[in-house]
This record gives sequence, structure tokens and C-alpha cells, in this order.
Amino acid sequence: MAAAHSVNEICTLRIELCDSEPLIWRELEVPTSITLKVLHDVIQAAMGWFDPHLWEFRHGKRRYGLPMDEDWGTEPRIEAAKVRLRDVLTPRRTVMTYVYDFGDDWQHRLILTRVRQGEAGSSYPRYVAGDNNGPPEDCGGIPGFRDLLDAAAHPKRHDHAESLRWLDGYDPKVIDEEQIRISLTRIARRRNAAMARVRKEPT
Repeated sequence: MAAAHSVNEICTLRIELCDSEPLIWRELEVPTSITLKVLHDVIQAAMGWFDPHLWEFRHGKRRYGLPMDEDWGTEPRIEAAKVRLRDVLTPRRTVMTYVYDFGDDWQHRLILTRVRQGEAGSSYPRYVAGDNNGPPEDCGGIPGFRDLLDAAAHPKRHDHAESLRWLDGYDPKVIDEEQIRISLTRIARRRNAAMARVRKEPT
């Protein structure tokens, strides 16, 4: 009974892209039983990233990510696939940092609150709300992103046409919420299928 209770537990996750202006944010409901590797997949889906780069979570002095041969003198990285979200949650409110692409250095503030039981018959993770489109990949982090939008907005800049071609119809104000929901549904289905396999295993 306790195990089932834990599997059905969820929390509210707010994702904020640090230093973005206007603020780029998402709010989701996520199971606390997922691993931090799956949480990475959830954030990628919510922000519209495509996952070709390195990443890590930071919580206090601890770092979680993919196993690596070198830690470059920093705290050793804990393998994210071996840690569940509920293992890092603190009472009432947990704040973590998620860094994506160590070159562009996209830093996200994660705020986790309202641990509770999920609704019967509902699938998680689930998209709740958000504002502003996630930046394109490989545009140089926040400074490069700002410069790219500035060039696209000012026809007199020498790189105006090049910026428009690079952005290829990108709108910083429009979130593809349908694509977010589709991507999160895929993650939820993988989780549900894994749970079903566990239930079938002989005890």
C-alpha cells in the first residue's frame, strides 16, 4: 500500500530560465517517483530543447547527471538515473538548478512544491501553464539569444537578414503547447508501461 502511495505521489514543478527577460517559465505536475534522468527528459520537453548537449542538476553541493570520466576538480557527479526525485525533495519547498549545454550555459531554476497524491485516472507528467518560447539551440546562451532577437528586430543592423534566416520563423512569444503535451504524454506512457511490467513480475 505504501509503495502504491509513493508511485502515485506528484508535486508541482516550476521551471524558470534564469536571466531571461521577459521570463521564460513553465509549470508542470510531475511524479516524485521518477528518476532525475527522467526529470531531465521532462524539462527538455517542456522547454522545447532537443537534448544534444551535456546537462546536470545542482542541489546544494551535490551534482547529478550522466556518468563522466572526469569531474574537472568539482564535486563528483552522482548518476541521475539512480536517484529518484523524491530522494532530493525537502519539506514544503525545494529549489534546484538545472544546467543544459555547458557551452551556452542555459541555467534553469527549479522550484518544487505541493507534494500530494495525483488524481485517479490522470497521467503524469502533465503540463499546466507557461509563458514565452524557449530559445533556439546553440544561439550563444542568454547574451547570444538577446543579440539574435535584437538583430531580427532592427532592419538596419548588418546581420538582420542573417538573423531572420537563422531564426526561421521562430516567435519568442509563442509556446507550442500541443507539442509539449505530446512529448510529456510519451514520457508518461513509458512510465506507465514500466509500472505495468513491475506489477506483473512475480513476488
